[in-house]
Amino acid sequence: MAALLVLVGLALLGSTYGCGVPAIPPKVSNYNRIVNGETAVPGSWPWQVSLQDGSGFHFCGASLISQYWVVTAAHCNVNRNHRVILGEHDRSSNAEQIQVKSIALTVTHPNWNPRTMNNDITLLKLSSPATLNSRVSPVCLAEPSDVLPQGIKCVTTGWGRTSGTTNASPARLQQVALPLVTVTQCKQYWGTQITEAMICAGASGVSSCQGDSGGPLVCQKGSAWNLIGIVSWGTQNCNVRAPAMYARVTYLRSWIDRVVASN
Repeated sequence: MAALLVLVGLALLGSTYGCGVPAIPPKVSNYNRIVNGETAVPGSWPWQVSLQDGSGFHFCGASLISQYWVVTAAHCNVNRNHRVILGEHDRSSNAEQIQVKSIALTVTHPNWNPRTMNNDITLLKLSSPATLNSRVSPVCLAEPSDVLPQGIKCVTTGWGRTSGTTNASPARLQQVALPLVTVTQCKQYWGTQITEAMICAGASGVSSCQGDSGGPLVCQKGSAWNLIGIVSWGTQNCNVRAPAMYARVTYLRSWIDRVVASN
């Protein structure tokens, strides 16, 4: 495998479960696979989504951004036969009070390019609204005007592979803190593959990995966590010394708002 205005419709959520403030506080080491991460406190990332096929196989992550909308990566190729699982922590447990949602609509960015991985974002509208509670609540979205300081520590979460050399995935949700990397530093490694729709993070001994795709990269602003990235791409072997790429929410925010407002 880091207090803004919120999307149209989030005003309907009420103040009890507003965006970006978990009812169960996360505890992050070194605030320092997911590769080289740690198990999250159950329920502490209440916007974390597991995208699963009909057999229950987890193939991508995502983030809840309102009662009706989830955001993930375009390369996850989500369709309406897939399921959105909310409130999950331990995928091996049958005792958790999860919410299983079907998908009414998928909207992929019109300029998504699977060859270059540019504009790697898809919005999913749920067939019925999420029930907000202590373990299910939305994340705030970064604003287009937000400036993300170099080196700021952010957190990414997911059930992806914990090593680039094994297919093993953890049962329990993993988390890791990692720094943002400047575009200049990122281009030193990846060259012209980096576009304005991408943000780089990691290269610090930790990484997201296969299975984390589509999941959140959140940073704390004041008391609220804000979604600034969507797990997109990186090295095939999840190299913890190479920066991983995330779809840049500040760049894509206006498109998100337009889709939500028109649907």
